[in-house]
Amino acid sequence: MPSIKFETEERMSKIYTPKEMLAALVAFDTTSRNSNLELIEFVEDYLSSHGVESHRVPSPCGTKANLYALVGPSIEGGVVLSGHTDVVPVDGQDWSTNPFQLVEKDQRLYGRGTCDMKGFDALALCAVPKAKAADLKRPLQIALSYDEETNMDGATRLVPEMVAALPPADAVIVGEPSEMRVVTGHKGSMMMMTHVTGYEVHSSLVHEGVPAVMVAARLIGWLEAQMASNRVNAPADSRYVPPYTTLHAGKIHGGTAQNITAKECSFSTDIRTVPPESSEDWLSAWRAECARVEADIQAIRPEAKIEVELQGNLPGCDPQQATAAEAICRQLTGDNGEHVVSYGTEAGLFQKGGYSTCICGPGSIAQAHQPDEFIEVAQLAAGEAFMDRLVARLAS
Repeated sequence: MPSIKFETEERMSKIYTPKEMLAALVAFDTTSRNSNLELIEFVEDYLSSHGVESHRVPSPCGTKANLYALVGPSIEGGVVLSGHTDVVPVDGQDWSTNPFQLVEKDQRLYGRGTCDMKGFDALALCAVPKAKAADLKRPLQIALSYDEETNMDGATRLVPEMVAALPPADAVIVGEPSEMRVVTGHKGSMMMMTHVTGYEVHSSLVHEGVPAVMVAARLIGWLEAQMASNRVNAPADSRYVPPYTTLHAGKIHGGTAQNITAKECSFSTDIRTVPPESSEDWLSAWRAECARVEADIQAIRPEAKIEVELQGNLPGCDPQQATAAEAICRQLTGDNGEHVVSYGTEAGLFQKGGYSTCICGPGSIAQAHQPDEFIEVAQLAAGEAFMDRLVARLAS
């Protein structure tokens, strides 16, 4: 991971172009398994060089941190620009360029995180010196988080800190890649790991054992059956794709040999709920099904069991009409379309924290997490124009 240090006062107060700032951010390997502290230190130095005080919200382990800052008067009525600093792994992906070095080709900027979502982070940071020079009447707030790509632990800790420390903002703009369209809602997402403990016997005596792999398959079948029912009963006017709650098993591990009933099997599940369905209701239904199956296997071997580990429960962003965030973004972009997305973002956490929230950022979600991830130069330019209009609005 590079160590970017400012060596002179002139360099410290440098005015970066969005492309230059994006290059600096991409150079930090902030894959979620890594620390993001060098990137945070870089941002702190940059903000300080422009006379902006920033604040860290560290992770419990101390190897990561969120950061928030306020530019302008410390009063109500500002706008928060929210982005995450972590990126997904490049392991096993076939990149034609160095993923942690910004490369421009054919009007595209390549690198891990260019689209998701260091492009927006770069634009937000580049707006700071413009905001400082504009004599803002209402503040611009910056919010950068960690671990959005895993469990959103960063934003879970960041949002309440900002609520307690900063004046209430009129709007939060979460800059996930939306091609600068105004997205007002997204599905909720709940992640679980289910552990089945069976009983080992030779497979010729399977009736005397509890085959954990087959019990897991039975439970996964329930997930598929529920999703099939949701598909059939999906509302015709839903704007989500797909227009129903999905239940998906993504990873499974268990068993020791072909001719032994598996003692252990674990599998992961994510449930993505369409508003206004409740993640808590789906979790209750899943626990009830696991309890029913557990009673069946315990009738064979009392020590058999099924345990459900909740790994994350992220609220959806519920589309709400005529909110401040929506009005601001529509005015700044000219987009009056109705857009929702099925992937999760930190918007739901900000909305749950009492903020008017929407999603609007440069780049296409189709490029996120992909090998040779890129953002179009034109998209970065559109995002810069958006920021310029936002600064002008806050100064008026």
